[in-house]
Amino acid sequence: MKNQLNKIADDTNKYLKKFIRNQKKSKLIIPMQYGLFSGGKKIRSKILIDVGSLFNVNYHTLIIIGSAVECIHAYSLIHDDLPCMDDDSIRRGKPSTHIKFGESTAVLAGNSLLTMAFEILSHKDLQLPDKTKINLINKISESSGHLGIAGGQYSDLDYEHKKVSKKKIVEMEIKKTGKLFSFCCVAPLMIKKMRKKEIFEFENIGADIGLLFQLADDLIDNKGSLFVAGKKTGKDIKQGKATLISLLGYKNTIKYADKLIFKINNKLKKYGTKSKNLSNTLDYILNRNK
Repeated sequence: MKNQLNKIADDTNKYLKKFIRNQKKSKLIIPMQYGLFSGGKKIRSKILIDVGSLFNVNYHTLIIIGSAVECIHAYSLIHDDLPCMDDDSIRRGKPSTHIKFGESTAVLAGNSLLTMAFEILSHKDLQLPDKTKINLINKISESSGHLGIAGGQYSDLDYEHKKVSKKKIVEMEIKKTGKLFSFCCVAPLMIKKMRKKEIFEFENIGADIGLLFQLADDLIDNKGSLFVAGKKTGKDIKQGKATLISLLGYKNTIKYADKLIFKINNKLKKYGTKSKNLSNTLDYILNRNK
């Protein structure tokens, strides 16, 4: 698993570094790179590759799309860490972008990474029909804005110190984390022009994978260490975050996550051994704190 993750991370970083080298230079490039090349595991790109392998999508094509996904993810982390959001001073074991470069620069670097994702998906390097590129850009935009990451972050902040239902917490976590995973799951099917029914199925699988990832993240925050999390832990309780742990408790949240993995794997059964890599990635997501 680690070898696969390392290869995908290396190939993604190589493409991103090449893409940035070919950009016109600006003073924002350095903070953008700081937030982008911060040692993340590229789990979203791994999911993209895993689903792509089910449908025989070209690896290099998926690396380019994954590079756009990583730009979106990096933008969201830079903004999440800001004092007006989750106020985190450490990210992946080093000072957050706003600590290193200042708040205004961090906001602008995040904005620039968000828009660079669209540049990547519309670039000539991505050798897909223009219509497919437009569909991918439309889908990743939806995953990133008020219906996705931004909307989920808004609810996350709005729900602090409030009694929130399980349904609303799940909806919030799917927006905040699940929508980008949904994009990673449906992008290969969009490339292959699969039927709407199949795309809808993988959209739901992606939402469940994103929810699983968020649950694992919450579990790490609850009992993990700074070394494992790469950021300060125990903040969810201090900030009064609405999480499934706060609602269900630690042990019941683990049970919920196990049921979620079972549900996803059940949907993947029809793909036989081809889904093994994806199943292994799900186990890694949940157990990465061990």
